[in-house]
Amino acid sequence: MTDPRREIRQIAKEERFIVSGTLFLGLFLVIGLPVALMAVWSLSDRWSYPDLLPENVTLDRWHDVLDGAGLQPALLNSLVISSAVTVLTALIALPTAWAMAKFRMPGKRALEMFILAPSIIPGIVVGVSVGQVLLTFGLAYSLPGVVLVQTIGTLPLMIRLMIASFEALPDELIHAARSLGAGARGMIIHVVLPLSAPGLMAGGLLSFVSSFEEFDKTFITGAPVIQTLPIKLYTYLDPYSLQFPLAAIVSLILLLPVLVVFVLAGRIMRDDVLASGMGKV
Repeated sequence: MTDPRREIRQIAKEERFIVSGTLFLGLFLVIGLPVALMAVWSLSDRWSYPDLLPENVTLDRWHDVLDGAGLQPALLNSLVISSAVTVLTALIALPTAWAMAKFRMPGKRALEMFILAPSIIPGIVVGVSVGQVLLTFGLAYSLPGVVLVQTIGTLPLMIRLMIASFEALPDELIHAARSLGAGARGMIIHVVLPLSAPGLMAGGLLSFVSSFEEFDKTFITGAPVIQTLPIKLYTYLDPYSLQFPLAAIVSLILLLPVLVVFVLAGRIMRDDVLASGMGKV
C-alpha cells in the first residue's frame, strides 16, 4: 500500500519543477532572447531574412561606435547627468522623507499624493510643462536644465524608499542618542545615516538607473544640444536611416548598468523596506 504523504510530496515536487521551468522559460523569452538577439546584431555585418545567422561576424561596429566622436560625448553626458541627478535627488529626498516619516502634519496624505504625482503623470507631459519653465529661466537645452527635469522623475521613488527606511528606525535609538547629548548633526551622522544606509544606497542606485535610461523629458528639454545614450539610440532607430547594429550596441551599453544596479540593490536592500517603499510608487 502506497503512502499518501509520499504521493503528496511527489506531486508537490513535480509542481515546483513545472512552475520553475515555466518561470525560467518566461525569463528567457522576455529577457534572454532579446539580449541574445541584440548581441548578435551588434556583431553582424549583414543579416537579412531568411538567414538565421548573420553572413559576417565582425567587431568593426563596436570599434566604430566606441572610437567615434558621436557616442563618447553622449556616454559622458549620461554619466555626468545621472551622477548629478542622484546627488541632487538624495539631498532633496532625505529631509523630505525624514519629515514625512517622523513628523505629524496636517494634509500629510495630500502631500504624499503630490510627491507621487510626477511618477503618475506621463513623462512627456512633465517634460513639456517643465520645459516652458526652463525656457523662461534660460535653462533649456543645458546640462543643469536636464538635471533638474530628470530629478523631478527620480524624487518620488527615492522619497518613498527613504520614508520606508526612516519608519523602520526605532524611535528609542533616536531618544537615547539625544539623552546622551547628541545634537542634530551628530544624531544624523552617527545614528540615522548608518542605519538607513541600505535604503539610501538602493534609492541612489535606482535613481542613477532611472536617470541613465530616461528619454522623454531629456529629449524635450535637452535635444539636440544635449545628447545622451537614449537620445543616441533614438537617432539610430530613425526609420529613414535605420542602423540596427549600432542601435544594438547602444542598447547593450544601456543594459549593463541596469543589471549591475539591480544585483547590487537586491543584495544591500532589505526586502521589507524595498516592498514598503515600492508599494506606493
